[in-house]
Amino acid sequence: MKLPRIPTLGLPELDLSWSRVFAVFLKELVQMRRDRPTFAIMIIMPVMQLVLFGYAINNDPRHLPAVVEMREDGPMARAFLASLQASTFIDVVAIADREADAEAMLRSGRASFLIAIPEGFERRLVRGERPQILIAADASDPVASGGAIGAVERIAQQAFSTEFEGSLAFLARAPPPYEIVVHRRYNPAGTTAFNIVPALLGIILTMTMVMITSIALTRETERGTMENLLATPVRPLEVMIGKTTPYVGVGAIQVAIVLAVATFMFQIPFTGSLLAFLAAVALFIFANLMLGYLISTIARTQMQAMQMTFFIFLPSMLLSGFMFPFHAMPNWARAIGEALPITHFLRIVREIVLKGAGFPDIAGDLWPLTLILFVLATLALLRFRTTLD
Repeated sequence: MKLPRIPTLGLPELDLSWSRVFAVFLKELVQMRRDRPTFAIMIIMPVMQLVLFGYAINNDPRHLPAVVEMREDGPMARAFLASLQASTFIDVVAIADREADAEAMLRSGRASFLIAIPEGFERRLVRGERPQILIAADASDPVASGGAIGAVERIAQQAFSTEFEGSLAFLARAPPPYEIVVHRRYNPAGTTAFNIVPALLGIILTMTMVMITSIALTRETERGTMENLLATPVRPLEVMIGKTTPYVGVGAIQVAIVLAVATFMFQIPFTGSLLAFLAAVALFIFANLMLGYLISTIARTQMQAMQMTFFIFLPSMLLSGFMFPFHAMPNWARAIGEALPITHFLRIVREIVLKGAGFPDIAGDLWPLTLILFVLATLALLRFRTTLD
């Protein structure tokens, strides 16, 4: 069936055949049905975006880990501690007797806050000397620290209001008979760039290393040159090492560029161990290369490789603590985030760059990154051998 010819005012006449259009339409449907990975990604991607943005993303962080340094064990100090433990804003993960232990937890990232109740707090409070409660916040993530500091102040006010009764009713006045002193550690000015720019190194390396490796190896398969390579005596492990090693140099150039921009343009100090930083970068680059290699053994075309890369890149960006506080996410989202190499790398980079960390401080994230690298390399090699068979 043909459409009636319509005058086109001097332009070429429009001659469409609905049967031919329908034939092309059916051909495209068949092509989509045959390309099952692409079709699956088109279905799963919207669902994943809805779940991630609807449940995992939270701009109002709660249940942030805190360590309480108790130098006072009076009724008021215990009432304040009980209010902190009952709060939904803060999770008291430890009660420290020594300042050094509390500081170590704050520096390692196991706690986002250090709340110190000084010795003689209750005695000085009754005397009207306005004792201080110290809140040391890990300001390397300004979003996470900002709202919780105000929450601690409200918790203190509610906890002490129930104690200011009877003979202590004279303390229930404004301003309160105590003072809350906030110290923003590692980023006193709360500059967002200090948190974002070092973490961008992980985002850049994830996006480029995974994509370049997966597309390059899939292109070899599409062109048939991979079969020629495998016809030689070279072994699968040697192919994997030889194919991925050149991209280490690309990653090294990217690291140098990011460090130069962070230092000279954003004035971000590098306070930690350079050797620990380079070791973590090397592990992270190889982990991403192995992930790209694994994708190349699954994808049949370059388009599929790119789609799978973006399928992995989205949760890597949202569930790693790059854009939103990691501890503010639900438990299932944090469990997925812990399995991503970028999560551990972001913690390491922030600790080294902003907190002056060395090998002992980053050991808690260095060994999971090494384990992830080993698992990805093993899966990629096994999958590659299966593909050859």
